[in-house]
Amino acid sequence: MGNPKAFLTVPRKEAGYRPVHDRIHDFGEVEQTLNTRDRQEQASRCMDCGVPFCHWACPLGNKDPEWNDALYRGEWEQAYKLLKKTNPFPEFTGRICPALCEKACVLYLTTGEAVTNRENEAAITERAFLEGYVTIEHPERNGKRVAVIGSGPAGLAAAQTLNYMGYEVTVFEKNEAAGGLLRYGIPNFKLNKKIIDRRISVMEQEGVKFVYNSPLPTSPRGEEPWSIDLLYAAMEERLPLGGGWEGAPIVLATGTPTARDLNVPGRNLKGVHLALELLSQQNRVLAGMELSKDERITAKGKDVLVIGGGDTGSDCIGTAHRQGAKSVTQIEIMPKPPVGHNPATPWPNWPVILKTTSSHEEGCTRRWNINTLEFLDEKGDGHVTGVRVQPIDWKPNPDGGRPIIVEAGEPEVIKAELVLLAMGFLKPEHPEYPENVFVCGDAASGASLVVRAIASGKQAAEKVNEYLSK
Repeated sequence: MGNPKAFLTVPRKEAGYRPVHDRIHDFGEVEQTLNTRDRQEQASRCMDCGVPFCHWACPLGNKDPEWNDALYRGEWEQAYKLLKKTNPFPEFTGRICPALCEKACVLYLTTGEAVTNRENEAAITERAFLEGYVTIEHPERNGKRVAVIGSGPAGLAAAQTLNYMGYEVTVFEKNEAAGGLLRYGIPNFKLNKKIIDRRISVMEQEGVKFVYNSPLPTSPRGEEPWSIDLLYAAMEERLPLGGGWEGAPIVLATGTPTARDLNVPGRNLKGVHLALELLSQQNRVLAGMELSKDERITAKGKDVLVIGGGDTGSDCIGTAHRQGAKSVTQIEIMPKPPVGHNPATPWPNWPVILKTTSSHEEGCTRRWNINTLEFLDEKGDGHVTGVRVQPIDWKPNPDGGRPIIVEAGEPEVIKAELVLLAMGFLKPEHPEYPENVFVCGDAASGASLVVRAIASGKQAAEKVNEYLSK
């Protein structure tokens, strides 16, 4: 380590966010950046801890001490090369990863101030693009082709890894552009979509083919059993190849397309939407899509209720503010997490504690242990006007398993003209696939983190390579 004692004298310094009064009026990225001197000083805090638990915590196995040391010494190109060895898309994780590595940092345990790994990672990658360290590679081809279905983080990681192995890779994407939830789920104020376009451009120059607007059959339809021949035929229709696609390995990276719904009275009222209906539409509008007034989902001038306390709910809050919401309330059926420390999730595990995001800081009433009973239409015109909810508590289940909900207060009504359901996603159920079909990312695990999806995509690529090498 260049300066193994810097952590004793250099405090943690984050770049922070743009002022609230400024950022809520646009969809520009909220996070700021440090100057070069401060960034290298922050990298110097990575101590000679002996056992770097950041390696253990990161699904990609990022070697944070190595590239932090290179960054501290001003060797930006070397830092990027070390980072790229394990992470194919550090410009994504450097912006939106919850930084599992930081919560497993020895400094987090001892001082509560981990090394700023995530911000360092983003800074290294931006310098790499700026100064030309990101070069176009032209792998030697082995004459074999692979299809990847889905261009979210898992699909992109599988495609890039396979491409570098020498395979001819084609990515089939149902939407009009690549990125999956990176593009259509995560708001621009967290991830500018030009960052995705930049990486896709590099991948295309390196030989990866992208075929858009191509929804392909990847699950049973009605009583008809799923057939790989059906999938091959659809692929051949979208991208005809000499000799066809038959026999080519397929990587399924189709994500978790089904959101968890809330089937209570009034669910069909206008103004009640799944979270991604709002988020994906807003991102498309920012990309230039034109919608009619009736099609547009907007929080402008409305009291907004977000049901669900996770990251997707937080994204809805930030989007509602930028659309001009009158007020925003977020409710969660689970109890409020502990503040600061949770003995049930000790270091170096990810701490399940209260999280306050940049969107929460912009203004939001937050409530926990609230159950949703009914969506109300007090005007009788088919539009939601409020939601009847009830405070609840949880008691242990005598038979084990999920705790039991018990009433803890009288029902009440929360006024809302726009309700957003952000309660997570259902894990996909897959039929039995042939041995040349490989499932990865959220399609395999259920909804998870972007960094885990990237790791899963890389693992799927390794399995494809092993299969084709037999």
